[in-house]
Order: sequence, then C-alpha cells, then structure tokens
Amino acid sequence: MTNSITRLNLSKNHHTALVAGGAGFVGSHLCECLLAAGDAVVCLDNLSTGRLANVTHLLAAPGFRFVEGDVVEPLPPLPRVDRIYHLASPASPVAYQQWPLETLKANSEGTFRLLELAARHDARVLFASTSEIYGDPLVHPQREDYRGNVSPIGPRSMYDEAKRYGEALTVAAGAVWDIEVRIARIFNTYGPRMDPGDGRVVSNFVVQA
Repeated sequence: MTNSITRLNLSKNHHTALVAGGAGFVGSHLCECLLAAGDAVVCLDNLSTGRLANVTHLLAAPGFRFVEGDVVEPLPPLPRVDRIYHLASPASPVAYQQWPLETLKANSEGTFRLLELAARHDARVLFASTSEIYGDPLVHPQREDYRGNVSPIGPRSMYDEAKRYGEALTVAAGAVWDIEVRIARIFNTYGPRMDPGDGRVVSNFVVQA
C-alpha cells in the first residue's frame, strides 16, 4: 500500500488508468482486466464500501498501485493518467441508505474533481451510472431514451438523484472542457467478491438459499 506515486511501469502503446472505487466489487475486477490488457493501474479507494482484500492479490503486480483516498477530498499525488474510471460511490441499497450524504457527495463533488483531473491530463472519463437513474420505471425493459420516474425525496433518492446529477455533470464537463466522456448504466451485477449483504436481488436469492 502506498499514498504517494511518482512513476508506474507502463508498456509501450498502453495506458495509465485511474480506477476510483477500484477496491470495490466491480472496480477490483476492472483493475484486473486493465492490468491483463497491459495498462498501468492506480486504484483509489477510501475503503468505506470497498475492501483491501479485493485487491490484495494485485499489490505485487507490475504497474499496479493502491492509494487510499476519497474523491470528495483533494486528490492525492497521482501520475499522469490517460483513462479515469469513476466507480467511487456506495452502490447497494444497504450502503447508500447508510451513507446518504457520502453517496450524494461522491457523485457530485467527487465527479467534479475527477473531471477536473481529466481536463488537466487530457484523459478520457467513464462515469459508472446505474439502472437506478430510471427510478421506479413505468417501462420495461428500460431504453436509454427513457427518462424515468424518479422521486427526488424518495427512499432511494440519495442514489437515484446523485447518479442523474453525475451523468449531467459528466456530459456538461465533456462539452465545456472538451474532454472525452463515457457513461455506463450498470444494472444488477453479481459475481465473485460481491458482498453477501449487498441487498440486491441475486445476492439476496443466494444468501436465502
């Protein structure tokens, strides 16, 4: 574990990627995939919902560095990055209802900090959004052009509205600052390293079984 980074080993024609929330369930698998593709990876996580155990097997890998930090705070020293993946947010109903303000800040202030970093480094950004941006949908399955049915004060609003704002902020910054941006709306994802107490449908079925 390190809190300062000066240089990462990088193969020719590959990238340096910052994965914010990289010690989480999805983020840790993304770190693995990027390393397997030959990229150098900086994994940034405050370990509020992510776990160091998810990336322990990567700590000795060439080109991988773990940095404990919070995207809501001023970012720690980082190398120049080419790709930024923003997965730094509580994502399960149990977690985002336990940390509602942290969830709102991670997707607003945190998103802004990472977009500013992208503008300085001329990096491409992927904002990890969610199916929750559709709220309590009246259309099934949801198409990307469906605008949703969201309550701004409902029990899931801290996550729904945070992600909707994060999408809007990402698109606006991309246009104003001329940076390349992507948005991925992730639906119910499951697999190894998922928290059994995640609270979503597949994990609930497995635990109850």
